Formats: sequence, C-alpha cells, structure tokens
Amino acid sequence: MIIAIDGPSAAGKGTLARRLAEALDLAYLDTGLLYRAVAAKVLESGADPDDAEAAARTAAALALDDLARPDLRDERIAQAASRVAAIPEVRTALLDLQRRFAHTPPGGKRGAVLDGRDIGTVVCPEADVKLFVTASPEARARRRHKELLARGETSIYPRVVAEMRARDARDSARATAPLKPAADAVVLDTSEMDPDAVFRAAMDIIAARTAPPSSGPDAAP
Repeated sequence: MIIAIDGPSAAGKGTLARRLAEALDLAYLDTGLLYRAVAAKVLESGADPDDAEAAARTAAALALDDLARPDLRDERIAQAASRVAAIPEVRTALLDLQRRFAHTPPGGKRGAVLDGRDIGTVVCPEADVKLFVTASPEARARRRHKELLARGETSIYPRVVAEMRARDARDSARATAPLKPAADAVVLDTSEMDPDAVFRAAMDIIAARTAPPSSGPDAAP
C-alpha cells in the first residue's frame, strides 16, 4: 500500500502521515526533509540556495542518513529548502530515492506513507490513497508561530504570515511539480480540525479507498 499525502507547510500533513504510518504499520518518509537536507548542505558549503548546479550536485549525493541532522527544522533552512525545491534538477535527482522508498519500503514493511508537495502528482501517481491536506494561511501561520516559540526561536506572527504566503506562491508557481492536489486526491481542510479529527477522517477515507469490491448478490455484474 502506498499513501500519498500532499499539502502546504503547517497544514498538519506531517503529523497525520506519522500517525497513519504507525497505525497501519507502514514505513514513513517526510520528503520535505530531503529538500531541507539539501538546503542545509548547500548553506553549509557557503553556496547560494538558488545555485542550481550546487544544489543539484548536493541532491544527487544525498542519502537517507542525511535526514537525521538535528537542524533541519530551523526556519532558516526551511526558507532555503523552498528555494532549492524550485530547481528542476534537484527534484529530478531526488525522485528515484523517493520512488525506491515507496516501492521497496525499509524494514520489510508492507507499504509506505510519503508526505510532501508532489507525491500524488509526480512521485507516486499510482498511490492507492491520495490526500491533500490544507488549511488557511492564517491557521497555518498560527501553528508555525506557536511551534517556533515552543522551540525557543524568535517569531513575529505577521512576518510568519508573510513568509507563509511567499512560500505558498513559490511552491504553487514553480514550473516543475507545482503544489496542487492530484485529480483523484481527497482534500482535507484542517483549519478548524484538531489532529484527532484529521486522523479519523483520513482513516475513514483510507478504509473506503482500499475496501475490496463487494462480491455479494447485490454486486454489479
């Protein structure tokens, strides 16, 4: 089973994806960390995140072990990751790694949950279940603002809103793999939902999408 979860930042897709993977005993990959790891390495080398050659070279050499860096959640890296992710050569370099994870999950798992921004449209268009998790920019900015403060980072809410809108614009307008729901994805707006409600809704969708066809007397011929 492959479950693809896409959506903008701070919509709750990561929390949902981890819970689904645990509940269904599937492997989990936060594909956004791939781009953050590339961005971190590019910044560490002194290169510009907009330098396509440096970013693509870094992406081609990336390994899953690189996702263990403790600084990948820093806001500076998050902003650089959005710029790195807009580079077509970077996305191409990371595509095979993501597909291998989905089709050959580690740990002998029977499937995988991947979350990101182009899983259902590009990485795994054949996924069994596709969810697009979203929320209003204001709701997402409140969540990110609270998260940053909890980590001890400086955060000013209006600035977080502005950065959120700018990142949404970059992710949606890029020429390669823009942020958008797959045609057959189920959209979940989490603006007014708590994590438990989102999880229950997702489990219901998965159950409906993966239920075997009826074979009873009322089944279609």
